[in-house]
Amino acid sequence: MYIRQNGTQEFIGDLRDVSQPTISRIVTTLVPIIKAVLEEFVPVAKDAIEMVKGRACLVDGTITPCWSYTDHKELWSRKKGTTGFNAQLITLLDGTPVYISDPLPGKTHDKTAFDGTAVAEIIRNSGGGIGDKGYQGTSLATPRKKPKGGELSKRDKESNAAISALRAPVERVFAHFKSWRILHTDYRRPYSTYHDAFNAARGLFFFSITWSFE
Repeated sequence: MYIRQNGTQEFIGDLRDVSQPTISRIVTTLVPIIKAVLEEFVPVAKDAIEMVKGRACLVDGTITPCWSYTDHKELWSRKKGTTGFNAQLITLLDGTPVYISDPLPGKTHDKTAFDGTAVAEIIRNSGGGIGDKGYQGTSLATPRKKPKGGELSKRDKESNAAISALRAPVERVFAHFKSWRILHTDYRRPYSTYHDAFNAARGLFFFSITWSFE
């Protein structure tokens, strides 16, 4: 309930007729256990490379929002106008999830995240990749930007439309991933607990796909 709905501890406590501190202790205990138990279902870079050999991929990034922690200005995403973490996702063209990176500070640009995580290596071993404009300058095929003071040619507009259509599956997978609302609404617990919560949600996401349940 906590990871799926990101309900406040007071609310969950009211539902279970226990106190907020009790819920806090339970969450603190169970989240690292969920992370550890489901770790085997989360593809690592080596697994992803095997899956993408000779196959085209889609790449996208998203911000998982959190509170504005005083000592962590690096979480501010100017593009999204909020604080959070940047996660990178790779899927096949049919929308099969291949890899979700560890979270990076929200200020991290998608191109920097691509180069600074295993995503670049995975794509190098694939049949090629497609990304949005945030990945220009990488090995990915991306839409063309409108030239300063000019307009895109008809051919460029058609190419951009084709790329956008191909990218639809990766956007749907991100929406599925963030149906675990702890990744979609502000994370409220201490900063030091975030990575365990992210990893637990990522484990539940891949576990649910493996066993076909929601």
